[in-house]
Amino acid sequence: MVNTRPPATAGSTTTPGAGRAGQPTTDPTTASWPVTTWQGWHHFATTAPPAPPQPGEAPRSPEERLAYHSAFVTVRTPAISQLATQTRTLMILGRHQTTTARPSLIVTGPAAAGKTTALLHVGRTCHLAHTHRAPTPPGHHPQVPVAYVLVPPGATAKTLTTEFARYLGIPVTTRMTQAQITEAVCHTYNTAGIQLVLIDEIHRLNPRTTTGAQAADLLKDLTERISATFVYAGLDVTATPLFSGVRGAQLAGRATLIDCGPLPARHGNRHPFTDVITDLENALDLHHHRPGTLPRHATYLHQRTAGRIGSLTRLIRQAAITAINDGTERITKRTLEAIQLDHLAEQHKRPRTRRPSAPA
Repeated sequence: MVNTRPPATAGSTTTPGAGRAGQPTTDPTTASWPVTTWQGWHHFATTAPPAPPQPGEAPRSPEERLAYHSAFVTVRTPAISQLATQTRTLMILGRHQTTTARPSLIVTGPAAAGKTTALLHVGRTCHLAHTHRAPTPPGHHPQVPVAYVLVPPGATAKTLTTEFARYLGIPVTTRMTQAQITEAVCHTYNTAGIQLVLIDEIHRLNPRTTTGAQAADLLKDLTERISATFVYAGLDVTATPLFSGVRGAQLAGRATLIDCGPLPARHGNRHPFTDVITDLENALDLHHHRPGTLPRHATYLHQRTAGRIGSLTRLIRQAAITAINDGTERITKRTLEAIQLDHLAEQHKRPRTRRPSAPA
């Protein structure tokens, strides 16, 4: 049975899921549950994500619009679409597979490429689809179709299993052995009916060390004993020790790789980066912004952010907040130039402005 009480270690910070959803929580207790617990995940998945202004809707206050741009919408990128399609397919493929580990997915790419956003988006979609198909009867515990786990730094088999246990509030004591915790996790996850397990920060595992190898073996064990599809996400996974040696070969032989890299400025006859910019601009809630301004600066924005969706959305969000605060209510290239981005993006050379030729 899932423990629906708040975990003993819960802090008083805002729920990460609630922050990504961009909706204020009315329950201060719920706000203290991280998305790596069932309570926090359920709140994240069932809280409506932020929506752009609708025709005929009453104007929002400046405070509401600042909060909206702080969270902002999740734009459906090619990586999110591919991950959603592959996840649905593999969940069906592995639904009746019982003797071996089910096929899995790995989302990889550089920092600020939108890996976690893609993972959470697909997890929320799966959660809502499942609960829509099979609503929880009154008086019963909410269904638990999805689990979200972070690999802890320097993960060992025991600390990783403990993270799985923490998600469902499974009691773990210092006297419990690794085998006992694993048995409790597998039994509870299967009883709860979890169908999709999302594991973030997978690059933290290092199978070349003794403890890392044990943690990697644990994951393989869990994929064989828990009746769910596993989806991992991590930084440039193929360049890490995770894909090396015998254990790496096993993982590579079971996992489909989804590259969540920088968006190209052009792909054949399509312009995926410009498409994303257009979607982001259409979601703005600014009183005087001129439609088409941001797509016209697509080349500049691609050079400025190196095509990274995380850097792009941060740049536009900060510019929108600046436009509200200074009263201009529009984003221009001058506004974008004045924004200082994350260090990774700022390391890339900004496009040079052509200087007028000196008179002869």
